[in-house]
Amino acid sequence: MDLDYRALGLKVGLEIHQELKTHKLFCSCPSVLRDENPPMTITRRLRPTQSEMGEVDRAAMAEALKGKSFHYQLYPDTVCLVEMDEEPPHPIDDEILDTALQICLLLNAKPVDEIHVMRKIVIDGSNTSGFQRTALIATDGWVEVDGKRYTIQTVCLEEDAARKVKEFAEFVDYRLDRLGIPLVEVATGAEFSDPETPARVAFYIGQLMRATGKVKRGLGTIRQDINISIAKGARQEIKGIQELELISEVIRREVQRQLGLIEIANELRKRGAVQIRPDIRDVSDVFSSTECKIIREALRRGGRVLAVVLPRFAGLVGKEIQPGRRLGTEFADHAKLYGKVRGIFHTDELPAYGVSEEETSKLREALGAGELDAVVLVADQAENARRALEAVVARANQAIAGVPEETRRALPDGNTEFMRPLPGAARMYPETDIPPRPITPARIRKLKKTLPELPEQKMERYQKLFNLNPELAHRIVSSDFSDLFESIVRETGADPTLVVTTLTETLTSLRREGIPVDRIQDSALLELFKRQASGNIAKEAIPDLLSKLAEGQTVDQAIEELKITAFSEDELRALVQRVLKEREEFVRERGESALKPLMGVVMAEVRGRIDGKTVHSILLQELKRFLNSSLPNP
Repeated sequence: MDLDYRALGLKVGLEIHQELKTHKLFCSCPSVLRDENPPMTITRRLRPTQSEMGEVDRAAMAEALKGKSFHYQLYPDTVCLVEMDEEPPHPIDDEILDTALQICLLLNAKPVDEIHVMRKIVIDGSNTSGFQRTALIATDGWVEVDGKRYTIQTVCLEEDAARKVKEFAEFVDYRLDRLGIPLVEVATGAEFSDPETPARVAFYIGQLMRATGKVKRGLGTIRQDINISIAKGARQEIKGIQELELISEVIRREVQRQLGLIEIANELRKRGAVQIRPDIRDVSDVFSSTECKIIREALRRGGRVLAVVLPRFAGLVGKEIQPGRRLGTEFADHAKLYGKVRGIFHTDELPAYGVSEEETSKLREALGAGELDAVVLVADQAENARRALEAVVARANQAIAGVPEETRRALPDGNTEFMRPLPGAARMYPETDIPPRPITPARIRKLKKTLPELPEQKMERYQKLFNLNPELAHRIVSSDFSDLFESIVRETGADPTLVVTTLTETLTSLRREGIPVDRIQDSALLELFKRQASGNIAKEAIPDLLSKLAEGQTVDQAIEELKITAFSEDELRALVQRVLKEREEFVRERGESALKPLMGVVMAEVRGRIDGKTVHSILLQELKRFLNSSLPNP
């Protein structure tokens, strides 16, 4: 779908969250994530509280309505009383604060004179205390990308949330090892009016943060949220985009969703739709002999089938608003969240799922639904079904008005799903356990002297120092391997171009094949290139060796298993002479054009044991000598 995003009034702002490679923000626990089963669990329930102004945040109230409890898994050696909310937070460590301030300076932002930690109400269970601690570090910054300047509104330092392990209808399992890891949050202005530019700016900001050498790498260590709206729509906060490549697709699909909702709202107004009363009725008798397995099972367990009419909604509940999602999907999101049900049925899709045409007709008749009306039904325990349908009616009333403001979760395909209403201003209040922290001009002057290279400066240096072309220099600077690249080249003397292509291309290709290359230690890569640069192994052997290193083998073990030992030029020459003699008739017939097929034969025997350029050179020499010796005497 080709859209004029500027004409639609598209506005996008970024929030980038980057974990720091330090201990936790408000205690000295290490920032380590683990997979083994934790030995301890504590259980909590969280409730909304009033702000200093006596208001209750609407997002917190929405979370409370879900009625869930939270089970917190913990490791005693990496989780302390601070994470369990049994001890006040400790002051922010100087190393963490200096790293955050360095990032601020790289972003041309102005550090505040004094840091005040705030509490931000969050009762979805991701923090045991019911709030997240965050501190404003700097404001009014900017970055320049593709010749245009973009505003950095704020840079904050905050604690990361607990890891969600699993969610059930009644409770959520969280793991506390991630809770408290320091995050730098960079918020841009809502200055983007197309889907592509935000991803490029997010990438550049990520480069600047990585330049400090003090941020974590890998999936989940940096996350992007976007704030997005169009002129006739509403602002949405979309959370948890972990891959840069997904940002543009999320924006495109969110614009489609809002346009779809606007179209539905316009149609409902044309039909004269008005706000709906939640007139929920029990229609279990209609389905007493149903063939629908879901409904039959719910009734067998003592549940009921409840239904509600949505006047003037016929044909619109099943209308697609973005690829793979319909208005009915939005209704189902709310029903599942607030009613703890598995899903909903609606008459735009019935008869189906074992519900017969006769049952559909009886249903409409029992509720007095007209031709322009839709009916939504839920089969579950009566109280759950009622809450689910109340949530559906609330969402249907929002659909009449247009696009509701929401916080949504990014999905892997670029679509999003409802999480909670957009929070208001009532969620923030001061943290009373941590005193204000002054930031002196002397501290800022000292940090300015230690700022790392900017990415563009590093690219220029790599081109001059390592003779890389601009494309290769950009590729390695844009990767997570820039520092490792320099170490390898300086310590081993390996060819810089080979090192770049290995780190940015070969490892990526192996990862796509399912090989866990992220397990390879930097020390193993250093040793591998040391062997290659000294002539012990050929560059052609590197992919096979990397696969073995990913299994946990050492370089020596990998070489031994693959039987990759260096091949001398004398051994190669003898091999080439044998190949030529064995294929004498073919060589005489093809002449020098036999070089390419012969190259494949020789490489198959020596692959990984001697450089391909050397093979080509010696094969060409021996081929010419062989052909000259085969010529008849004059």
